[in-house]
Amino acid sequence: MVSARDDVFVTVAELRDRIASGAPVTVLDVRWSLAEPDGQQAYLNGHLPGAVYVSLDDELADHRITGRGRHPLPSGADLQSSARRWGVRAGVPVVVYDDWNRAGSARAWWVLTAAGIDGVRILDGGLAAWSAAGEPLQSGPVTPESGDVDVVHHDLYHGALRTLTAEQAQSGVGVLLDARAPERFRGDVEPLDPVAGHIPGAVNLPSTQLLAVDGTLAADAGLHALLADRGVAGGAEVGAYCGSGVTAALAVAGLAAAGVDAALYPGSWSEWASDPDRPVARGDR
Repeated sequence: MVSARDDVFVTVAELRDRIASGAPVTVLDVRWSLAEPDGQQAYLNGHLPGAVYVSLDDELADHRITGRGRHPLPSGADLQSSARRWGVRAGVPVVVYDDWNRAGSARAWWVLTAAGIDGVRILDGGLAAWSAAGEPLQSGPVTPESGDVDVVHHDLYHGALRTLTAEQAQSGVGVLLDARAPERFRGDVEPLDPVAGHIPGAVNLPSTQLLAVDGTLAADAGLHALLADRGVAGGAEVGAYCGSGVTAALAVAGLAAAGVDAALYPGSWSEWASDPDRPVARGDR
């Protein structure tokens, strides 16, 4: 029986065995961090065999859009073009991975799944887990055979996964999780956006708390305890946001692995704080 966790995450052993057997799989390297948003050179230095590099900033966001935060979602047409260039094919599973807190891979998982692409999973533990298991890396670029996936006909981001507008984030869910670091949630500091604080009524669940020390998703018991402590229980409607919709995707993925269907506020704090008329809360609650 496949668990909710297995629907969202794939282990190193399972991916290794699939690659070794010759079974089809598309592997995407989505290295990104706030400090190093361009992960291409790191990818070229060493990546999983056959993995194709995906630029979060250039291919999983559309910076031509204004008023939707720092990482606006790409259009269906742009995403389809990118996915085909990555070699994504209908009926072939996709594994996404990164090397920093599952942020890049969670964003890719969310965008592709929300666009209606089935079978996308996050490599549990990321690149570090693959290397720790003694698995080989490949250097240099990979140019895959063109994919054939079709996403343009989908009502993008309003089908497989749910989204929230700014208005819905404030009043449309029972529990709104803020996935940023505690000091940013409290409003002690704000290194990226013009206003410090959080959306009134939100509760803080830093995305990194969903991960074990080795970077894998926390065990089920710990995961459920974290969520229960934030009031996620009893079928409550749940939403998540962060600074710009990237690390909150890990919160949504973790919730999905725990059997909770959560909505993402894609614009997140960077969209919310751009409107001076929106209320701002500070402090622990």
